[in-house]
Amino acid sequence: MNTNDDVIEIDLQELIGLLLYKLWLIMICAVIGAAGAFAISNFLITPLYESTTSVYILNKNDNSAVTLNDVQLGTQLTKDYAQMIKSRDVLEGVIEVFYLEDSYKDFADRVEVTTPSDTRMIQITVTDEDPFMAQQLANEVRKLAAEKIKGVMDIQAVNTVDEANLPEKPASPSVIKWTAIGGALGIVLCAAILIIRFLMDDTIKTSEDVEKYLQLSTLASIPVKEEETKKHHRKKKHRSESQNQIVGIFDEDEDETDAEAVLDARELVEAMGTKEEVKREADAQTDKTPPMNTSNTEHGKHSEKQGKESK
Repeated sequence: MNTNDDVIEIDLQELIGLLLYKLWLIMICAVIGAAGAFAISNFLITPLYESTTSVYILNKNDNSAVTLNDVQLGTQLTKDYAQMIKSRDVLEGVIEVFYLEDSYKDFADRVEVTTPSDTRMIQITVTDEDPFMAQQLANEVRKLAAEKIKGVMDIQAVNTVDEANLPEKPASPSVIKWTAIGGALGIVLCAAILIIRFLMDDTIKTSEDVEKYLQLSTLASIPVKEEETKKHHRKKKHRSESQNQIVGIFDEDEDETDAEAVLDARELVEAMGTKEEVKREADAQTDKTPPMNTSNTEHGKHSEKQGKESK
């Protein structure tokens, strides 16, 4: 990433490389998200069951054949029939029969009326936490709705196409769908955090970053050993602890710079003591060196003098 005059330049290759480098972390987040969504959908959310029944309504006169007008009229009135099925009289009648605690609005949200395209059939679907109760409610809604439609529209019969079924599996929540969404959310959130950290990080880490972002050439690089780095951190920590101990000696009104001065003096004394020890060791090594034999030296000089006289 490069920032210049409030313009952010993003290196897509570097960003993709970062995501690939952190692919293991993204996969872990995906697994965690999928596992969390699976646990929530399977253990925390109450499953709901749906039961569906269907009816066929055709408006015709008594003892007469079905004409094209009857079919077209039935198709046009399908939406009217759907509204009658969810009318207050029908749904409140169902609530009274089963002694439900739901209000009309709450129960209406649990009833769905659909009309398949190009048909005169009407499907009534009821949702409930109990599959057997969902079946009974759907059948009762169909029964009361048929009486309502016959009374209002003056229709002889509302034919039942399918009785309400007994659901075997919950309609919601879908565990597979929740698990997939949880895994996808884990991937998106992890990748978003990595990208934000990448965009917010403006530190210089390598010599290539110096040349890339500062347009400066690197003259040399000094490798730092890990042991020296740890030694430096330990020395810095020891210095901070010593300073804290010396600050505790002074009164609260005194300045902490006095403590720093005392600490510097202590380090100077320790350094001088170290030099004195080194000097004493050097002197001891000198004293241990065997002295030169002066008698042999004088004997050599006397022999050399006699040789010159003989000549």
